[in-house]
Amino acid sequence: MSGREFFTARTVAEARSGFRPAHRTTVRTVPLAEALHRVPAGPVPATAALPGFDRSTVDGFAVRAADTFGASDGLPSYLDLLGAVRMGAAPEVAVQPGGCVAVPTGAALPPGADAVVMVEYTAETMPGTIEVTRPVAAGAGLVRADEDVAAGAALVPGGRPLRAAELGLLAAAGVTEVTVHTRPRVAIVSTGDEVVPPDTATLRPGQVRDATASALAGLVADAGGTPVRAGIVPDEPGALKEALGGVLAGDLGGPVDLVVVSAGSSVGVRDETTGAVAALGDVWCHGLAIKPGKPTLLAECEGVPVVGLPGNPLSALVVFRLVGVPLVWSLAGCPQPPPEPTTRARLSRNLASAAGRLDVVQVRLAAGPAGTTAGSTAEPLFGPSALLSVLTRADGYLVIPEPATGLAGGTEVEVVLYR
Repeated sequence: MSGREFFTARTVAEARSGFRPAHRTTVRTVPLAEALHRVPAGPVPATAALPGFDRSTVDGFAVRAADTFGASDGLPSYLDLLGAVRMGAAPEVAVQPGGCVAVPTGAALPPGADAVVMVEYTAETMPGTIEVTRPVAAGAGLVRADEDVAAGAALVPGGRPLRAAELGLLAAAGVTEVTVHTRPRVAIVSTGDEVVPPDTATLRPGQVRDATASALAGLVADAGGTPVRAGIVPDEPGALKEALGGVLAGDLGGPVDLVVVSAGSSVGVRDETTGAVAALGDVWCHGLAIKPGKPTLLAECEGVPVVGLPGNPLSALVVFRLVGVPLVWSLAGCPQPPPEPTTRARLSRNLASAAGRLDVVQVRLAAGPAGTTAGSTAEPLFGPSALLSVLTRADGYLVIPEPATGLAGGTEVEVVLYR
C-alpha cells in the first residue's frame, strides 16, 4: 500500500460498521460465580415461572379488593382477621368474603385474596377485627406467580454481558452454570528500536519505556479480554512479519483472537506494519478520519483481526477505545458494547475542527454550583499526542462529529466519562 493510498481514510463509523470479522471466541460452561461480565452464548431459558407463586410485596393484610371499596378514614371497612401466613411456608388459611389474612413482605398470597393492604392503612380496633382506611384495587401489593419471568421465557439474552442483576435472576431460577464465550485473548505487539521494557532502570538517550502496552492491556481487560504481551519487535526488515507469524501460529501459549500492533502504522520509512500484515493477510484500511489517530490499520490475517495503532501513546489509546474496544466485545459475542457513562456539560471555549474528520477532545470537568454535576463546565485539554499526562488529567472526552467545523464556547456537549 502506497503512502498516497494512506490518505484515503475511512471514517470511524465505517470502521465500526464495516470491519466486522466473523471470528468469535469459543464457548465454555462456567459456574455462576465466575460469570459476571461474561457474554452468554445464547438465551438462558426459565424452566419454571418466577417467582413461582403469588406473593406479597408489602407488610399488611391479604384481602378481597371488593371488601375495601369506599374505605376511608371517616368510613373504614372492618374485616375479620382469619389468620396469618408464615414466611417460607404455604398458606394454611384462605381469605373469605369480609375477612383478611396477615402477610409479611415476600410471603405467599393465601387463596381467595386478590390484593394486599399495607399495614400503614390498617389498625386492629379490637381482637380479631382489622380496620382498613384505604381502598385497594385488585393486584395491589402483590406480584403474580409468573410476573417476573414466565416459564420458557429467556432469563437473560445472549450477546449481552451479565451484570449483577442478571446473576441474581439466574440464581433465583436455580441456574448455577452458564455457557459463555471465552474471554478474547488479545496479543499486544510493541515495535520500535527506541522502545524498552517498563522495568528498564536507566534510559539511554532516545529510549522510551513501553507505556502504551500497559495502557492497552488495561483497556483490553476492561472490555472483558485477556491481554497477552508479545514483547517488543525491533525496526528490522522482516522482524515484524516473523513476530506476527509466530503469534498467529500460537507461540504465545495458544491461539489469539485479536492482534494489536503498537506503533509502526504510519507512513514513515521505518514503519513495517502495513507490509508485514499485507504479506500475511488482507488490509481492510490504512487510515481513519480521526484526530488524533489517523495512521490506524485494520486487517485480517488467517481469520484473526489485526489492529495497527499509531506510535504516539495518546493517539493509540484514543483509537483503541473507539475501534478496538468494540472489536474485543464483538469477538466475545457481544455485537454492541455496553454503553459508557456520560454527562452533559457546557464547553468552556471555542473548539475548531476540520470537516470530514472526527475530532476526539480530552476534557476536564469543573463542577457546577455547590459541587453538583448540574451546570458543570467541560474544559478542553491540549498537548502533544506523545504525552499520556493529557489522558491522566482528563475526566472524559467529547467528540466533534465529521460534518462539524467546530463547536462554540457555551455549547452543551456530551462528555463520555472515564471509569
